[in-house]
Amino acid sequence: MAAGRFLGSPKVTVEAIIDTNSARTRAAAQGRRIVAVQDTTEVNFSGRDRRRSGLGPAGDGKSLGFFLHAVVAVDADREDLLGVVDAHIWTRDAAPARWRQLRPVEDKETMRWIDGMTSAAVRLEGAAQRIIVADRESDFYALLARVPEGCELVIRAHHDRRLAEGGELFAAAGTWPDLGVIEVKVPPRGPGDKGRMARVAIRADRVRIAKPKGKLPTHDPATLEIGLVEAREFEPPAGVTAVHWRLLTTLPVAKRADAEEVVRLYRLRWRIEQVLRALKSDGLALEETQLEDAGRIFKLAALGLAAAARILQLVDARDGSKRPASDVIDPELIEPVATIGKTLEGNTQRQKNPHAKGTLGWLAWIVARLGGWNCYYKPPGPKTMAIGWRQLAAMIAGYMIAAPGL
Repeated sequence: MAAGRFLGSPKVTVEAIIDTNSARTRAAAQGRRIVAVQDTTEVNFSGRDRRRSGLGPAGDGKSLGFFLHAVVAVDADREDLLGVVDAHIWTRDAAPARWRQLRPVEDKETMRWIDGMTSAAVRLEGAAQRIIVADRESDFYALLARVPEGCELVIRAHHDRRLAEGGELFAAAGTWPDLGVIEVKVPPRGPGDKGRMARVAIRADRVRIAKPKGKLPTHDPATLEIGLVEAREFEPPAGVTAVHWRLLTTLPVAKRADAEEVVRLYRLRWRIEQVLRALKSDGLALEETQLEDAGRIFKLAALGLAAAARILQLVDARDGSKRPASDVIDPELIEPVATIGKTLEGNTQRQKNPHAKGTLGWLAWIVARLGGWNCYYKPPGPKTMAIGWRQLAAMIAGYMIAAPGL
């Protein structure tokens, strides 16, 4: 009942939930090189949309649903997930959009990529470096032309663009000499997939791309100079799609080390895929919610996004992390958590929390004992009950609702 009142309160807004979590992320990002990764996910209530109100068509154009565009911060050097930077949640109109080519980018859903980039630039002010990373859907000229001052960009190219001097982008890259062969860790695709190492040949140079001939004039420059790094896998395992990344970037690309760094930074995009999977199929199962009103569902999605990020932060720290626990919980909760932690320790040294009090590794140890990384829970009585990650994630989310800082 309390959770229902919380989500139904007009004083609780999606913006306030995101702003609160973004402030924590901003504090954790101070002085660090930060990769701000953005991506969009669809929440589709196909087969579960009866009696729901305030939603629009999902991606299939039939079922009810909504969309969530998130930005998360990752430490560029340690690859630690630092938290949520921003999120935009919306639903589409039932009427199909028309005359897309005659509408400015500011009036399109595409604008979410520019808004996410701009928001990251502002909310991560104080970071040593801010690098915006995104996948192929973000490859459009206006975004390339509007990178905020003081920020860098790495996105995967989708369009074979026209070059200012003539010719096309992808063909030009094919004529460059290889800078060498490197090993790239390909992220896992989901539970049970351990990922793999891919051997890729890299090549890089700077190019000048021409502005597309659109039907609507814009104030973006006629040409842009930008770096292109190509990473192409050779001899991939049987049945596996070979890695072939063409990465547009504002970072240096003159040396082999520069190109390697661009490839490594782009690979960090998998962290937001982890967060969105934890929000949906692999964790909180947002699409299974029984809430019916769109306003409440959107607030739950914002809370769930923050919870998913915190779950992954704790998973990252379960083998020990010296990052402060305040990256995940409020400082005033350290002592209450310490009191809870003492009740979870045994009599022997091996049964005690081995990590320094107030670190993220220390907090992860306590959460592990509350839920169990092995996914087992022993309720009162003789029976031990196995639970899955979804239930464990729900338990941690329950702590967030009971005490918003946790």
